[in-house]
Amino acid sequence: MRALLFALAASVAAALPVHAENVTVDVTAIVEHPALDAVRDGVKDALAAAGYKEGDNLTFVYKSAQGNAATAAQIARQFAGEDPTVIVPISTPSAQAVAAATRDIPIVFSAVSDPVGAQLVKNMDKPGGNITGLSDMSPVAEHIALIKEILPNVKKLGFLYNSGEANSVSLLAALKAEADKAGIEVIESAATKTAEVQGATRALVDKADAVYVPTDNTIISALESAVGVAEEAKLPLFTADTDSVSRGAIAALGFNYYDVGKQTGDIVVRVLKGETVGDIPATVAKGTDLVVNKTAAAKMGVTLPDALVARATKVIE
Repeated sequence: MRALLFALAASVAAALPVHAENVTVDVTAIVEHPALDAVRDGVKDALAAAGYKEGDNLTFVYKSAQGNAATAAQIARQFAGEDPTVIVPISTPSAQAVAAATRDIPIVFSAVSDPVGAQLVKNMDKPGGNITGLSDMSPVAEHIALIKEILPNVKKLGFLYNSGEANSVSLLAALKAEADKAGIEVIESAATKTAEVQGATRALVDKADAVYVPTDNTIISALESAVGVAEEAKLPLFTADTDSVSRGAIAALGFNYYDVGKQTGDIVVRVLKGETVGDIPATVAKGTDLVVNKTAAAKMGVTLPDALVARATKVIE
C-alpha cells in the first residue's frame, strides 16, 4: 500500500509544473493607457497559467515611465542593475531604452510596431543577442479600406503622431504607401508631448477629410483632447488602437492587447524554461478585432454602414 501511495504521489507531482527556483520578471511601459496596461496584464496571466505565480515562485515588477523618455532610460538602467531573469519592455521607446541598458539579460519586448526599423533586431526570424519579442505592426492596408468603406469620398487623411516615436515614423511610411494606392493624400500633424495633441488636431481642421491616429503612445495617452476637437469640427477620427474606440474614436481594426500580452507572456515562459532568447523568432501578434462606436460617429457627422456594424467584433452604442 505504501508503495502504491508513493507511486501515486510521484505521478501527481510529475503532472504539476515544477520550477526549482524563483524567477523575477521586470516589466516597463513608456506610459499607462488601456492598451499597454492590457499587455502587462496579459503577460502576468500567461505566466500564471504556466505555473509562475506572484508571491509563490514569481517576483513581478512593473514600472511606467509616465511618457518621459529620460525616465524610461532610468528605469531600464535600474532593471539592468537588479539583474532580473527576464525584462519585458512594452512599447518601442521602452524597448529601445532596455536594449541600450543591457546586452546580457534576456529581453522580450511587446507592442513594438517595427522591431527592425527601431534597431532592436536585425532579423525577425533570427534576432540573435539577448532580445526577441512581439510586434504589433498595424494592418494599414485594411485601415485604409475601413476608412474608405465609411467615407467613400475621403481624399485627404490627417495623420496625428509623435514624430519622435520610431514606431509612428514607420507606420507613417507604411500608411503613405497604402494611401497612395487608394488615391488618398496623407497630411501629417505632429505632437511631441501630450500637451500638444489638441493643437496638432486643430491644425488638421479644414485640411483633412478625416484623422487617423496610429498606435502612438503620446497621442493615445491624450486621445480625449483629439476627440474633443474632432467632435467640434465634425472631423471623423479613426484609430489603430481598438481600446481607443470606447474613448471617442469612430472605429478601429486592430489587436486585442490583452491577447498580445498573453502571446508575449508565452515567449517569456519559453525563456524561463531554458530556451535561448536570441534563438526565438520575433513575430507579429495574431488576431484583429473590429470595434465601432455609433455614438462617436454621430457626433462627428458620420453614419456607419449597416454591413460594417453587422460584422464588428464590438459595437459601442
